[in-house]
Amino acid sequence: MPAVGREKIKVHIKNNRFAAYTFPNTAEGEKTFTITRERYQAVAAQYPEIRQRLDVFVDWDVDHFAESMRTAEVLVCWDLPTENLAETAPNLKWIHIIGAGVEHLLPMDWIPAGLTVTNNKGVHAAKAGEYGLMSVLMLRNSIPAFATNQRERVYRSIYSTPIAGKVLLIIGVGSMGGAVADLVKPLALRIIGVSRHGRPHPSVDQMVTPDKLDDVLPEADYVFVSTPHTAETENLISRKRLGRMKAGSGLINVGRAPVVDYAALIEQLESGRLSGAVLDVFDSEPLPADSKLWTVPNLMITPHVSADDGDSYVPLTLQLFFENMKRYVVGSPLRNVVRPELGY
Repeated sequence: MPAVGREKIKVHIKNNRFAAYTFPNTAEGEKTFTITRERYQAVAAQYPEIRQRLDVFVDWDVDHFAESMRTAEVLVCWDLPTENLAETAPNLKWIHIIGAGVEHLLPMDWIPAGLTVTNNKGVHAAKAGEYGLMSVLMLRNSIPAFATNQRERVYRSIYSTPIAGKVLLIIGVGSMGGAVADLVKPLALRIIGVSRHGRPHPSVDQMVTPDKLDDVLPEADYVFVSTPHTAETENLISRKRLGRMKAGSGLINVGRAPVVDYAALIEQLESGRLSGAVLDVFDSEPLPADSKLWTVPNLMITPHVSADDGDSYVPLTLQLFFENMKRYVVGSPLRNVVRPELGY
């Protein structure tokens, strides 16, 4: 129901305190992702007409969740108590999730009729594009191998050549994968993209649907994985498909860990069949100290930071929220609507 003609729209902002193996799972993450009153006011000042329509309550975890949600119409959060949501929040019409992935909320059978869920798709694009460019060049220039040699105090020359003419396969050409394609394209690589819809992208030379993955995988020198974790993408890069990758090729995963068979990837790296990998996502985060991944040769580990801008994540999130709120108050369709049946 559009908010036309009403004076105030009650908005509840739910922040999370950091705790291991949840979100955010580091103190640094809490600083990056928290929507403070001050951060909210700084962005709200850019939208004076919308700001005056909103009654905003900024909270932590579920400290005042039940009380506030009795009257809240809009919720901004990462996660939420979903049980009996229609009773807990009878006026709730819109939830904005501050991340792109919503697998932590699946299955989304808890969504009451008339409730719309949106996500943060697009906010990550600039940072993810730069990370993708960096990681592809790292693989091309044997940086994971140099890091292994440094750890083992081995001084050995490894020579590389310019990357022009190599093939990059991007699995998941959404906002993040598309940003990678845009930045990598000037290096004169051939770029193959895989997406559910198969629509053309201006920086992708060949776009295919997932049923053609086995055909294009052996062509790739570098595989960049940026798909969400859904029933369709679970173990998408399986042991068998890792075996189909070209000998000497490399893999980057910024999507979700369950999309790639990490046990099989470890074997490929230890045998030397794959030349290197860059991983930013893991089944358990923080990555446990006893994980074998820490000692795998030719592997670079980053702590799930590939797409998160430490300075601008919250401002960009709030700008997306306010742009959608402009649509909401006049009853126009919202951007980034999550499709529960697809899981993203």
